[in-house]
Formats: sequence, C-alpha cells, structure tokens
Amino acid sequence: MFFPLPPSLSVFSALLLLQSPFPVNAYKPLSDSFLQAIPSPGDAIDPLNGPLLAPILIPRVPGTPGQTTAQRHFINFFQSELPNWSIQWQNSTARTPISGGAELPFANLIFKREPPWVKPGQANLLTLVAHYDSKYQPEGFIGATDSAAPCAMLLHVAKVVDGYVQRMYDEMQELGEGGSVKMDMGIQILLLDGEEAFEKWTDEDSLYGSRALAQQWSLSPNPPSAKFYRYRTPLSQISLFLLLDLLGAAAPSVPSYFPTTHWAYQHLSTIESRMRALQLLESSPPTPFLPDVNVTTGEHMAVSDDHLPFIRGGVEVLHVIPHPFPKVWHKITDDGEHLDMRTVRDWSKIFAAFALEWLDMMEVWDEPGDNTEEVA
Repeated sequence: MFFPLPPSLSVFSALLLLQSPFPVNAYKPLSDSFLQAIPSPGDAIDPLNGPLLAPILIPRVPGTPGQTTAQRHFINFFQSELPNWSIQWQNSTARTPISGGAELPFANLIFKREPPWVKPGQANLLTLVAHYDSKYQPEGFIGATDSAAPCAMLLHVAKVVDGYVQRMYDEMQELGEGGSVKMDMGIQILLLDGEEAFEKWTDEDSLYGSRALAQQWSLSPNPPSAKFYRYRTPLSQISLFLLLDLLGAAAPSVPSYFPTTHWAYQHLSTIESRMRALQLLESSPPTPFLPDVNVTTGEHMAVSDDHLPFIRGGVEVLHVIPHPFPKVWHKITDDGEHLDMRTVRDWSKIFAAFALEWLDMMEVWDEPGDNTEEVA
C-alpha cells in the first residue's frame, strides 16, 4: 500500500497550503477539565461482547452476508442511539477480478449531524472516515485493525460528540447565532465499502467505494443559497477528511503525511500528549502514537488508501495510519484476540477530543442536565 506521492499531487498539496480556507488561528484547545470529562468506551468496545465492536469482527467481504450484517449493525446503532443523525446510502457497482464480468454491489454509509437551521449544502463538515469491508483472501480474514476497530472507534466518537453538539446547537439558536460559513459546523462519518483489493492492489482493483463516492459528490452541485454559496459540491463542504486505518495494535507510530494538514496533525498530537500528562490514557508506549511533530517521518511517504479520490478533488486530508503497518497486516491473525484494547480505547478518546475541539466546543457540563459551565 505504500507508493511515492505522484508529482501532480505534490504540487497540488503545495497549492492547497497557500490557499487553505480553514485558518489555523481559529482552532481553540479544550480545557483540561473538558479533556477529563471525555469518556472511555470501556467494555462497549470489547472484542468478545462489546456492542460497538464485537458484531463486526466477522468477514465483511462486499456482496456477502457478513457485509450485510455489518451494515445492519451500523444502521441499528444510529437509529437507536443517535436518532438525530441523518443516514444516507451511496450505492454503486463495479466489475472485479473475481466477479466473472458481473457487477458487484458496493454500499457506502454516510451519517451526518448538521445544525438544524442549515439548508442543504450550507454546513462545513468535519468528516471522519474508515472502511468497513474486509479482504477476500485469506479466507476467513476478519480485519480487526483493518478496519473493524477504527469503525467502532468512530461509533464511540459519534456518541460522545452528539450530546455536546445538541447543546451547542440549542444555545446558538437561543442566541440567534449561526447562519454564517464559519459558525455552521457539522460532522459526518463515512463508512466506506470496497477499499480492499480482491486480487492485487491496482488503481482499478481497490478503493471501489471511495472512488464512486468522490466522483458522485464532485458531480453533484449543491443548491444555490440566497445567503452564501461557498460550498459548490458536497466535496467542498469537507473541512477535514480524517481517515483512520490499521489502528488497534500496540505501540503504533503515525507520521504526518501531508504538509497542508500538518497543523491539524500537531493538534491531534497535542491532545495525545496532554491526555497522557493528565493520566487519562491507559497505554504506555515507548513513544507517542503521533510523534512526527516536526514532519521528519511521513513527508515523503504516501499510502494508497481511501483518501486518494478525495484529495484529487481538492479535499484536505489527515491520514491516521501507522508506519510501519501492524505485524498482523493482511494476515489471518488480524482478529479481535490480537487487538491491544488499551490502545483501542485510547485512540477512541483521542479522536473524540479532536472532534470536540474541531467543532469549537468551549464549555463542558459535568453531567447531562447540569448547568455548571467551565469555559476553556
């Protein structure tokens, strides 16, 4: 999956760096008390019986019953636990090396939480992403790090963020705020299908779901807004494409891959270091999960993954994938038994904190219904 970054993408990244519409100085860190209030997923993400993770630790090859089971799990979670999130399917078909010339179905799932006052196409969206399919070979491959655990992490993040987002939207409506490009922030989670190659990784045999979704969004103009029309397509609504992959093994080391989003990488790294200093994380790796604060490791690397169709469409990408890959990568041992659950729970908290910080949550309530506020 490692490839040199194409020259065209290198030049494009430099141009994005000069004209990124999301200024660094708009980002405000959470207070220590807010970080302390972010819950761990605990047993909910246990591989044996945890309701977030256990149901998807099965083979999930596109077009098989396991894929349907995983889809049903995600839909049921949002319908029962987070009913204020919209649910959308994006379906496509493609010929694959194993389909004998027939079209194989692929289904991306899009879960979105936007301010209630926005019209279609008006919100800027923090976009959290993982693929949910598993490899065709070896037979019985589960793909716990690749990427059942990242999917479960995103379910936890959605549940943590939801309550705070609701309070933020309620307060903004009471104060008559909102209705501007800067303030109309939302969040969406993309669970993508067909990331894995069926035979050998090529431009055609890989990224089936992400290629279809990026193409559809690039060709789907948003309706013009009387107030502003900044986001011409769903692609341009993505404020950051945060892609999780191969996470769940102990002691990961994640480089910073793109200069245009290194500032976001630094904020994610700072959250990790602050949570460790506050003794809020369980793992004790020899080095931090996110050690590349000086862009010395990942700057000249590129990993072929679901971000590529989006970055070609001008989307800013923060890729959270370790280098080197976990030892279980593409092996039958990439299962629940080989996950390091302290690491899985820590990633879940780090990503939840990052999402809350990105959405500019500056106040924390000790308990639901408690009106005590602590300003960051």
